[in-house]
Amino acid sequence: MTAPFAGGCRCGAVRFEASAEPHHVSYCHCGDCRRASGAPVSAFVGFLVDQVAFTGKALKMYENGPVTRSFCGTCGSPIAYVDERLEDDIYFMLGAMDAPADFEPTQHAYVGEQLAFLHISDDLPRHLKTSVKRPDGTAP
Repeated sequence: MTAPFAGGCRCGAVRFEASAEPHHVSYCHCGDCRRASGAPVSAFVGFLVDQVAFTGKALKMYENGPVTRSFCGTCGSPIAYVDERLEDDIYFMLGAMDAPADFEPTQHAYVGEQLAFLHISDDLPRHLKTSVKRPDGTAP
């Protein structure tokens, strides 16, 4: 991969660009991500917040505990989420990236909530809960 990486919403009102390589690419099977995306599993690409720039219309936000999810206020496309416990990071929906095939997930998170009928045949690490190390030292 070669930075910069760009993406945006379905209608083009929101655009973003990351100026560095992602630090995290993973699937998430949690119920909150399912509801936010409308899909049986989500995939995310993580960057440092200070490496990302937005253009276009302002994002709409939805807060749920420590997580704030953003979406386009025009077309409703989910864009990203931030977690106040991971203040330096932003995680973009893989589908919001212009070239999603460039970001192959490296692990699965929240497999304890994975839908029983969903089978993804790979040898990637699977975490019962988060796949992101927390600042308090708790690891996936």
